[in-house]
Amino acid sequence: MSAPESFPIDKIHVPEKKRKALKPDVVDALAESILESGQREPILVRRDKDHYVLVEGLHRLEACKALGEGAITGLLISAEDARLRELPPPPPDPEREKMERLRKLRLEKEEADRLNAASRGSASAHAATRPRGPADTPRKDRSGAAKPARAAAAAPKTLSDWIKQQERSGGRY
Repeated sequence: MSAPESFPIDKIHVPEKKRKALKPDVVDALAESILESGQREPILVRRDKDHYVLVEGLHRLEACKALGEGAITGLLISAEDARLRELPPPPPDPEREKMERLRKLRLEKEEADRLNAASRGSASAHAATRPRGPADTPRKDRSGAAKPARAAAAAPKTLSDWIKQQERSGGRY
């Protein structure tokens, strides 16, 4: 990078896209700071024919304009460096986000299953120590086969079944 130099403010063009990000309260605070201690950070500009284009430092530039300065300290960078600085971050990958959500759901389901198994274990230990009542005796269905009085809810076979079951019961998934 080159050494800081002085650029005439009236020769610096601010792209419309950058101008939309201007915050007047930040400009006022910077203007006060520049009055007290001077401009500490140089702006970044690139050359474009007979003028310069602002790359970075909109609020510093506007603060100097508000103070009536004719020039501002800045660094001249190449157009390629300016393009690299202006590139937006890559967009999020929707497939990756979907896989991450599914992974979180799977982990939550495994944790819920682990908690259910632990609570069943403590319930069966409790059931072994308490006396049996009429609700605990097996019943017979039409075929004559005995079936338990309290049938546990069927465990879902797929993730989508589990999600539907959670939605029906008001659970959070």
